[in-house]
Amino acid sequence: MTGVAPSLRGETAVLATMHGKQRAIAPLLAHFLGLRVVVPEDFDTDRFGTFSRDVARTGTPLETARAKVAAGFARVPDARLGLASEGSFGPHPQVPFVSWGSELVVLVDRATGLELVGRHEAPARHFAHAQVDSVDAALAFAARVGFPRQGVIVMGVENDQPSPAVALAKDAHDDDTLIAAVRRALAACGAASLETDMRAHRNPQRMRCIRRATVDLLRAWRSPCPACARPGFVVSARLPGRPCGGCGAPTRQVLADERRCAGCGHLERHLRHDGPADPAHCDACNP
Repeated sequence: MTGVAPSLRGETAVLATMHGKQRAIAPLLAHFLGLRVVVPEDFDTDRFGTFSRDVARTGTPLETARAKVAAGFARVPDARLGLASEGSFGPHPQVPFVSWGSELVVLVDRATGLELVGRHEAPARHFAHAQVDSVDAALAFAARVGFPRQGVIVMGVENDQPSPAVALAKDAHDDDTLIAAVRRALAACGAASLETDMRAHRNPQRMRCIRRATVDLLRAWRSPCPACARPGFVVSARLPGRPCGGCGAPTRQVLADERRCAGCGHLERHLRHDGPADPAHCDACNP
């Protein structure tokens, strides 16, 4: 793909979702790129894995998003562009007791082979879970996370772990339906596992994160390669080696950002001007 990036105005993009993600993605892409975003009817994305673990996720988030894009193209074969988003949540990679969330939004242009990925990462305060042994404890958890606006999933417990195979309720919409689900799990297991529903349509904070990942996707579109003008000339790698402020040895802190064009291979590295690294991050000073 060379030359000036083509306009996408008026083109059709199929968004592979069953959880209302078009509310976060479509308005931005319509306004800034002129895309007409369509969602297939009765489209099942749960087959690619569920947060409630009743369907296992087998690939990375990017692989899963690409599989969703391919499935969307199969449903809307005349669409030039495919869209999908995927989120993942878990412990912060470095900070104890902090949950971390990562969202990505993928756009694929079949006419040019272009693939762009928008990303957003942040502490996931909307990701919480608890094991309870009473309805009162379950209602206290639900109130704490903002139920019913924020959805809550109820599962059974087996070997002290959440077990959707024993009991699973995803769609409680008020205290009465939540209490009924908790009572079923308590009757089956003596305990119930509760967690925030991470599906986008039941998680307002996650919907905001998807919107921010879409903004990052637009930044990628507006970042052309200086050699061939292909969109997506954004940071693709962060290179370690920032020198320690105590001993001068290279550390694992970022020294430079790397941008590489996926089309022509043009490469640029830009040193960061952040000063020396804190010796606390130096393996030589803190073996």
